[in-house]
Amino acid sequence: MIDLYYWPTPNGWKISILFEELGLDYNVIPVNIIEGDQFAPEFLKIAPNNRMPAVVDPDGADGEPISIFESGAILLHYAEKHQNFIPADERGRSEVLQWLFFQMGNVGPMLGQCHHFRNYAEEKLDYAIDRYTREATRLYRVVNKRLADRDFVAGGYSIADMAIFPWMRIWKNQGQDIEEFSHLAKWLDRMYERPAVRRGLDVMKDESAKKREFTEEQRSIMFGDKQFSAR
Repeated sequence: MIDLYYWPTPNGWKISILFEELGLDYNVIPVNIIEGDQFAPEFLKIAPNNRMPAVVDPDGADGEPISIFESGAILLHYAEKHQNFIPADERGRSEVLQWLFFQMGNVGPMLGQCHHFRNYAEEKLDYAIDRYTREATRLYRVVNKRLADRDFVAGGYSIADMAIFPWMRIWKNQGQDIEEFSHLAKWLDRMYERPAVRRGLDVMKDESAKKREFTEEQRSIMFGDKQFSAR
């Protein structure tokens, strides 16, 4: 059985959604990023960047277990392994990869910073909030325009949708007005209509639903000195 090192965040949801779509059996190993589990030596052996999600595939490379970190790499590994959610033809595969890397290089980092400065930063920095909120708006416009003439970002439903959706479903926390992105809003609805997507979002749902006030220690682990010194 696959070991999924997980916490209910946008990057974690990507993988639980994919596994549910593929109908895979997997064992969820919580990585409590608030309490510092991501710095445990045993976790760093499979995720040297101390970030979840990560997986150990017992039937990986040449029949031997393989550990994989980085959510985009995990998505690509299983899509190719099961020959699903990524086209076999060169043009289709290229489309999916472009939008997958668009998410990894733009949507995740920029929306993550937007989310942080708007919701978590103790000091509200107008410059940072404005910069990342405007960049988030730009990225929403890119996706909205892309979806004007298609149901999914790379044509057929793919790992590109699974990568982008978890980040853009939390548009309120990024200061966005979904009514400005009508095509994207309909795409979000299409995603929510998929039973596997809903099951993927339900993994550790009780944890993700908690309203938290971080302690000083937890804030240091998540955003401060301990995040950088514990590597």
